[in-house]
This record gives sequence, structure tokens and C-alpha cells, in this order.
Amino acid sequence: MSSTPSQPSALSHHPSEDWDLIIRPKTGWFDLHLADLWRYRDLTMLFVWRDFVAQYKQTILGPLWYLLQPLFTTLLFTLIFGRIANLPTDGLPQMLFYMAGVTSWNYFAECLNRTSATFSQNAGIFGKVYFPRLTAPLSVVISNLIKFGIQFALFLGFLVWYWFQGSPVHPSLAIALTPLLLIIMAALGLGCGIIVSSLTTKYRDLQILVGFGVQLAMYATPIIYPMSIFPNASRWILLLNPMAPIVETFRYAYLGAGEFCWPYLACSAAITAVILFIGILLFNHVEKTFMDTV
Repeated sequence: MSSTPSQPSALSHHPSEDWDLIIRPKTGWFDLHLADLWRYRDLTMLFVWRDFVAQYKQTILGPLWYLLQPLFTTLLFTLIFGRIANLPTDGLPQMLFYMAGVTSWNYFAECLNRTSATFSQNAGIFGKVYFPRLTAPLSVVISNLIKFGIQFALFLGFLVWYWFQGSPVHPSLAIALTPLLLIIMAALGLGCGIIVSSLTTKYRDLQILVGFGVQLAMYATPIIYPMSIFPNASRWILLLNPMAPIVETFRYAYLGAGEFCWPYLACSAAITAVILFIGILLFNHVEKTFMDTV
């Protein structure tokens, strides 16, 4: 009498160990898992949409503030620094000179200010589910591109209008450097922001000082004055600020005035890379224990 081989039961079946994602604890400073940022790119875009919609959701004017804010700031600078203080603008129309500086500076400042509160604002999410924590500040940098695009369109509108009026504006081929300038500004704002965010998990005073510090940094950047007012011998001190060559290059590209120098821009990019690298290392180190202090 032949016996039929018994079928293996479902309980004895062991599924394959080929997991899509294995979550391991981060053990070292350089254990960054940056590839997870690409894997969670859909989550990043959800954060981008959240940041864009939530910022002006319950306001009357909504996204119009993206236009009104730089416009009012430019008018104020024109009145105070252009008409009253009579600061030079390298022969450019004062509105265009200040708007070029405000447009480029606002993107960096917004990235820094909003990423500096990453841990405190997202503590509820960070403490519940796993995802790469860098997606939160990275989404801020991307969502601010929308705001920059609106303000940049406003600046181009004024530029075209002044150009038809015969004003001495001479856009150059350096306009092609705009994506590079945006990358440097985004990386600098992200790096500085996550450094501050990492430190504020223990030192809350930094969150209060960051807004004041950004305002001081603006006056150390050629926003309300041209770099040409400084003698050549002491100009290198101003260039220690990595935003200074970026603003000057932006003005040179679109207005034909300002100073464009590859070594200065390369120095700015190098300083930015160092700041971003330090910021990522510090952010990666703090995110493992920040729930104990936030």
C-alpha cells in the first residue's frame, strides 16, 4: 500500500528574507543613510505641499504676500537707504538694485529661518514613525523655491519695465549661472538651518537669536550697498560671507553691475559645502537622542 507524501503545512513555510527596506540603528557620525532621501522622495513632496499650503492657509491675501513682502521691503530700502542715506547703487535704478538683493537674500533667509526649527516643529511626527529626518528640512528648501519663483518673476517684470524705459541695465550671459546660485543658496540655508536646529534641541536661546542673527547678516551682505564702496585691500573681509559673492553675481548677471569673479564664487561654494557637511553630520548625530530633550 503506497503512501501519499504529506503536503507541507502553511505554518511550516518560511517566507523569503528579501526585505525591501531594513531599518538599522545609526551607530556612527558618518552613518548617514542618504540614499533613503531618494527612496522617500514622495514623502518629501508631500511635505513640500504641506509647507506651501499651510503657510498662508488662513490669510486674506494668501500667496499675494509672496509679492507684497519683497515689494514693500524694496520700497522701504529705496526710501531710507537710497533717498535719505543716499547710498550709491553703481548707477543702477534704486528699485532694481535693492530688489535684486532682496530677491536673492530672501530665499537664503527663508531656508535658514524655517529649517532652524525642524526638530521643535516636527517632534510629534519624528517620535511616532520612521522616515529620513532630513526630508523635513529638505522639503522646506524645495517649497521655498516656489516663493522664490514668484518673487523672481516680480523682479523680472520690473527689469523689463526699466529696460524699456532706457535705464542702464545690461543683462549678461552670466544669467546661465542662476541654477548654480540657487543650489549654493539652498545648500547654505539648509546647512546653517540644520546646524541651528540641532543645537536648539539643548539650547533653546538659539531659536530666539536666529531671527536677529539673520537680520545682522543681511547688513554684512551687499544688499543695501554695492561691494564697490569698499577698498580692494579690505574687500576680502566682506567675501568671508558666502552670500556676498552670490548677491554680487546675481546683480552682475541681470543688471550688468556688481562684481563677478570665479575665485570669489568658488570660495563661496567651498564654504557652503563645509557648512552643509558639518550640518548633516551634526543633524545625523542629534536625531538619535533629540526626543529626550525636545
